[in-house]
Amino acid sequence: MSELERLARATLLPGFEGSTAPDWVLSELDAGLGGVTLFAINGNVPDTESLSALTEQLRSVSVPVITIDEEGGDVTRLAHLTGSPYPGNAALGAVDDVELTANVYRSMGAELAQVGVTLNFAPTVDVNTADDNPIIGTRSFGADPELVGRHAAAAVTGLQSSGIAACAKHFPGHGATVADSHLELPTVDADLDLLDRRELVPFKAAIAVGTKAVMIAHLNVPAVTGGEPATLSRAAITGLLRDKLGYDGVIVTDALDMRGASGVIGIPEAAVRALIAGADLLCLGPREHAESVAATAAAIVRAVEDGRLPMERLAQAAARVADMQSWVAEPSVSTVDWSTGLAVARRALLVAGVDGVQGLGTPLVVELEAPGNIAVGPVPWGLGPWVPDDDVLRVDAGAAKVADTVAEILAKAGERPLVVVVRDAHRHPEQRELAAALAAARPDTTVVEMGLPIWRPDNVRYIASYGATRANGRAVAERLGLIAG
Repeated sequence: MSELERLARATLLPGFEGSTAPDWVLSELDAGLGGVTLFAINGNVPDTESLSALTEQLRSVSVPVITIDEEGGDVTRLAHLTGSPYPGNAALGAVDDVELTANVYRSMGAELAQVGVTLNFAPTVDVNTADDNPIIGTRSFGADPELVGRHAAAAVTGLQSSGIAACAKHFPGHGATVADSHLELPTVDADLDLLDRRELVPFKAAIAVGTKAVMIAHLNVPAVTGGEPATLSRAAITGLLRDKLGYDGVIVTDALDMRGASGVIGIPEAAVRALIAGADLLCLGPREHAESVAATAAAIVRAVEDGRLPMERLAQAAARVADMQSWVAEPSVSTVDWSTGLAVARRALLVAGVDGVQGLGTPLVVELEAPGNIAVGPVPWGLGPWVPDDDVLRVDAGAAKVADTVAEILAKAGERPLVVVVRDAHRHPEQRELAAALAAARPDTTVVEMGLPIWRPDNVRYIASYGATRANGRAVAERLGLIAG
């Protein structure tokens, strides 16, 4: 294999199926592949023991960058079967204790180090200014740029103190969008002055404390990118992130299989354009395996041979990846501390109408199903782990006939109090309608919001947890008196 072909492979992060590395992955690693991205949906994380064995197998061939999306909170891969023991960024921002944020990310980093992951696609440092944002929400520390900035710095510091490279995302900021870049190209309608005062504040903070990576998002920011995604924009990557903000670490793309990046041009061409724009490491996505690696590497080689992609630019990208590989190869020791996560979840609770919230006896818990997004995936949520199965009712609010469903729920509840659990009800009118109808029928209802606390029915007992993780759920269950604290 030529040096050019090895350099092309050094910039790629494919996924693969299964809990052991296929032969093609091992062959590509031997040929210079930069690393891999692990996905729960690909069966890469059946349990921590299997994950440790997998990463050891990968490292037996080379020193790859081994990446994963472990944000804690609602986006978890290590705990995708149970829900995360750490509350997410929204809860951390609500508590606003940067030492706790650093401790949570340090513990998260310790878990990743134990299983052999080296680059974590976290923290999310988007300023969530759009209530209807379908993709960020509780993944953000909040809507205030300064608050997000100080917690971004704490998260990066905590994570990297465990020897795990942090990746601040999604540059130049996904918080003002109302579209999901997995499905389309969102637009951030902000001029350079507004970007500098809002979106860029947390990225500056993450860069100031030495984040090893920054992830470029598939976002159209007309004032910067002129209609193309930031992932493919030299103005966004080289002009704004490199030159204006002075960042010289690894720039990694969000998954190139997402429609916001490659929906029209295809993954190989998107990869070439991202490298030309200044990106270093190309995440291909969960479904992009051996064929995508070969096709994308070939496209990069052709682009160099045709003069579109300077050899110096490709070599620069590969060198930055090599520097990261050297950094993450250094051993680091830190301690897993799940108790920190629970402490944050307890402190983050927002409680209103407190009279009678505790000591509810044996309520009927009605959990209104909430459509998730691709980033979160099928992770369990709710109060189920702390309530007997017969006392929990899952209801698809979108398919419910409100009057009939209310009657059925009231009949099942009998004299028992109701606890109605919603998740980002402000974005789901069917949840709001059903929750409000239940509260009107039973004024002693307690509403639990496990997303952002933007909407609630009038005159009800109310608890908001700022997230739907296992830690958030336990904190709510304790506050309701369902389990001992």
